[in-house]
Amino acid sequence: MHLALEWQGDMKFANAAGSPAIELQSSAPGVTSPPEALAYAVMGCMAMDVVHVITKGRRELDAMTVRFTGERAAEHPRRFVSMVMHFDLAGDFEPAVVDRAIELSRTKYCSVWNTIRPDVTLQTSFAIHPRRVTP
Repeated sequence: MHLALEWQGDMKFANAAGSPAIELQSSAPGVTSPPEALAYAVMGCMAMDVVHVITKGRRELDAMTVRFTGERAAEHPRRFVSMVMHFDLAGDFEPAVVDRAIELSRTKYCSVWNTIRPDVTLQTSFAIHPRRVTP
């Protein structure tokens, strides 16, 4: 993997030509900060794994939203010390299917989560909502 960021002035960076789009700023409202980007990366990685495992098992997933709450250390480096993710899913499948998908992501597939320090705690939860019926 090869990526590049270009400094845009102040504490603002954006993707360089040829790199996927991203804009990062330090403490600017409405723009992703590096810690938020890490949180999005963990959420996206695990969410993609969950979708893959559920759909590979021939289950239909109608919708999914992932929510993240993180706690950071009070002193520098202000690293994450804990992460909590909640998955809201809509579809017709058993809780065991989602449990398995999250566990496989956490222990085997999610390269982002498995790159984070082992002393960071991760709690997960989920809720399954009825399938959406389209007229």
